[in-house]
Amino acid sequence: MPSKTIENYLKQLYLEQQSAPAKPVAMGKLASAMNVVPGTATTMVKALADSGLVRYEPRTGVKLTEAGRQLALHVLRRHRLVELFLVQVVGLDWSEVHDEAEELEHAISDKLLERIDTLLGHPTVDPHGDPIPTAAGELADAHLHSFVTCQTNSPQTIARVLDQNTGFLKFVNSAGLTPGTQLEVIDRDDQADSVRVRPRGKKTMTISTSAAAKFLVKPTRGR
Repeated sequence: MPSKTIENYLKQLYLEQQSAPAKPVAMGKLASAMNVVPGTATTMVKALADSGLVRYEPRTGVKLTEAGRQLALHVLRRHRLVELFLVQVVGLDWSEVHDEAEELEHAISDKLLERIDTLLGHPTVDPHGDPIPTAAGELADAHLHSFVTCQTNSPQTIARVLDQNTGFLKFVNSAGLTPGTQLEVIDRDDQADSVRVRPRGKKTMTISTSAAAKFLVKPTRGR
């Protein structure tokens, strides 16, 4: 069974690759994400390459192989199912579960994981709207847009919140911008670096462009 460190590197590489799937992840970027010095990251990546889990090119970067991608998706499946279990069954707030799941994802057995999946009704997303990979390592592509890129003055539904920092999630709760919320993006002001949104049944609010980019939406059906 892969070590906790190996699983964490593969998972982080998968997440880093999502912004530019065709490009290798720079070693400096990976080291920063893992909170280690570049030399430590390079040593680990070379070991992963020797195991056939990544392809590493000095001065270029690193990419997951298919074997590495499947293992990363399995770790993500564990993490996101555990998060949902902690919210729906244990009763923890969604702002608390990320760090807990970071530890539990390495300890839970496949047998227990599948029991949790069944208990939860085979969910497709976690509490933050992140997609849950299937047991076969498949992940749905939802084609979502952010508040910054979606159509304005058109009914949208929040599908995913990208930032799982406790402070940001508390802001999301207080602002009423949790997944499932219906709203419209009214306008965007590049000069003020702001976006105005109006949740259904509530007053219009203004948030920064950087915060707005962390909300992914899909068109609201039936309206």
